[in-house]
Amino acid sequence: MKQPSVNIKNKRATFDYELLDTYTAGIVLTGTEIKSIRLGKASLVDTYCYFVNDELWVKNMHIAEYFYGSYNNHSARRERKLLLTAKELAKLARTEKEPGFTIVPVRLFINEKGLAKLVIALAKGKKQYDKRQSLKEKDDKREMARVFKK
Repeated sequence: MKQPSVNIKNKRATFDYELLDTYTAGIVLTGTEIKSIRLGKASLVDTYCYFVNDELWVKNMHIAEYFYGSYNNHSARRERKLLLTAKELAKLARTEKEPGFTIVPVRLFINEKGLAKLVIALAKGKKQYDKRQSLKEKDDKREMARVFKK
């Protein structure tokens, strides 16, 4: 029996940030965390990535406690290490130090091997007028789709 695909998105990231470059990173998880992710019980709201000793960590990622987990259940919002190549880590660390840049998680999914992967993006914050422009473009697309549908 094939498991349903897990695809958890951070919708707020594309609204608040201009995504410049994306990377697919592995995540260091415990047994109950991967079970919760496979059930789709995770959230990327208000998450961000940061460096500690040349290692990339994700903070505020919510993975609900596993229902059948006993005394060894995980804490829901613990910090988790991300796995990338040394070359990618060096490039991200260099760029993140520049003002205005940050690293945000965009999507959490399970690949064909059954491993949890996190798509992260190097991002630059949008200004208020950029956000208004994004909303206007979205409304225009919706209106065009409605007109051509008739």
